[in-house]
Amino acid sequence: MADPLLFNPRTYDPAHFDPETRRLLRATVDWFENRGKRRLIEDYRSRAWLAEFLEFSTKEGLFATFLTPASAAGEQQDKRWDTARIAALNEIFGFYGLDYWYAWQVTILGLGPVWQSDNAAVRTRAAELLDQGEVFAFGLSEKAHGADIYSTDMLLEPDGDGGFRASGSKYYIGNGNAAGLVSVFGRRTDVEGPDGYVFFAADSRHPDYHLVKNVVDSSKYVSEFRLDGYPVTGADILHTGRAAFDAALNTVNVGKFNLCTGAIGICEHAMYEAVTHAQNRILYGRPVTAFPHVRRELTDAYVRLVGMKLFSDRAVDYFRSAGPDDRRYLLFNPMTKMKVTTEGEKVIDLMWDVIAAKGFEKDTYFAQAATEIRGLPKLEGTVHVNLALILKFMGNHLLNPAEYPPVPTRLDAADDAFLFRQGPARGLGAIRFHDWRTAYDAYAAVPNVGGFREQADALCEFVTTAAPDEAQSRDLDLLLAIGRLFALVVHGQLILEQAQLTGLDEEVLDELFAVLVRDFSAHAVELHGKDSATEEQQRWALGAVRRPVVDEARSARVWERVEALAGAYEMAP
Repeated sequence: MADPLLFNPRTYDPAHFDPETRRLLRATVDWFENRGKRRLIEDYRSRAWLAEFLEFSTKEGLFATFLTPASAAGEQQDKRWDTARIAALNEIFGFYGLDYWYAWQVTILGLGPVWQSDNAAVRTRAAELLDQGEVFAFGLSEKAHGADIYSTDMLLEPDGDGGFRASGSKYYIGNGNAAGLVSVFGRRTDVEGPDGYVFFAADSRHPDYHLVKNVVDSSKYVSEFRLDGYPVTGADILHTGRAAFDAALNTVNVGKFNLCTGAIGICEHAMYEAVTHAQNRILYGRPVTAFPHVRRELTDAYVRLVGMKLFSDRAVDYFRSAGPDDRRYLLFNPMTKMKVTTEGEKVIDLMWDVIAAKGFEKDTYFAQAATEIRGLPKLEGTVHVNLALILKFMGNHLLNPAEYPPVPTRLDAADDAFLFRQGPARGLGAIRFHDWRTAYDAYAAVPNVGGFREQADALCEFVTTAAPDEAQSRDLDLLLAIGRLFALVVHGQLILEQAQLTGLDEEVLDELFAVLVRDFSAHAVELHGKDSATEEQQRWALGAVRRPVVDEARSARVWERVEALAGAYEMAP
């Protein structure tokens, strides 16, 4: 019997979506299954461009249906920007190969500045290009500056006829080899300061667009390209001044969310392989899964993966319910990017410790999963960048709750229009949140939820009585250790909210929170060892260490769920 908490292509039926979404999701799964595992792995090993997959997408209208907002869809009512179904497709792409997810992800980023723009002609052209099966690219990063948009060297010089000539290079630009439209960020040479920023639309097939190389050894075409006197007219301009700056950050707000569900898909496919192998491998006359440490590692991997899914599913609801007066998604977004993707690394590592050499074999999905899972925490801002962002919300989230109406599960066929009118990318420290304690109170009787709640309450005490002083506030190493503690509280909160909405088995939840109690204790010990931690902070850190509540019968029953994954799915040859 399939585990209802994990994606399984054999039993997948996204019945909670509308008919056309169901058809497209199932058709995508069937395309990969019909292609088969050998071909999928060979395409990955040979670094083949995704031409056949993009042909499938064009034929089915996959990208066009999922990535055209209602405002650009005309009378085609199945087209909309729907974060719930985008997340579902992310998971499928991750399950079969991150190269497919990447071409889709950077198309999303390339479309961000377009759908935020008032340039009707470019919006119409983008919708037409999607219908034609084109991919898109996001020309933001540069070799010398990374994504530091304050320092762009893409320069637009006035041409004397009301337009510009753009010159400069961009680096780490996905789909830069084939994009029908590239959203390029630069600055005017005749205007100083932020008023000089410009986002404009370029075509990778134009003679003044020069593709330099793929900077990675992969099917993912992560390009370096150069513009030499590329003509930019008023018809190509997407945003100017501060609006161009905001469009860059707001596009990343939309795009970085996709990393969490891509990571989930990778871990799910790898888990089927790992548990099946471990169950069938005989060592010293016993299955590998008979060893206690193996059961613990695979059980920890399973509950961490369940936590990844619960958190990400609940975060979708806050994205879809966001508006000018509810910007809570701006915390949950870097959380999905940073916390969920690093959980994915832990899940893969736990399974790899079990299957050992099998994880290197060329005929496994696991071999590419172990490589590709590393990239997700490092894309769309590093873990450290996103942790620093998360810290901006800590005071209000922990200590200053506000009243909000309940946010329901959002699987309705609605267009998430607010994502393209987010407004100025500032004011994060003023955002308020609902009381995080409510989610924990609902599960106060679950032993390890209660133990973790004690640790969360202790963190509130730390913030009020032992917070970093002015000098420590400049010590990013110390602050990041505190950020990891705070991130666990937020992680647990949305897991609990989703558990209540879905009726999750409380034994699975208890086993998951046993892991989170250990994680919090480990991060507290890390804080204790920081060079600049004061004696008071060191005492607090050791006082926050807790031992999870051990229940062998509970752990054994959760293990039965993990063991049942053996043979539950194997990709067609």
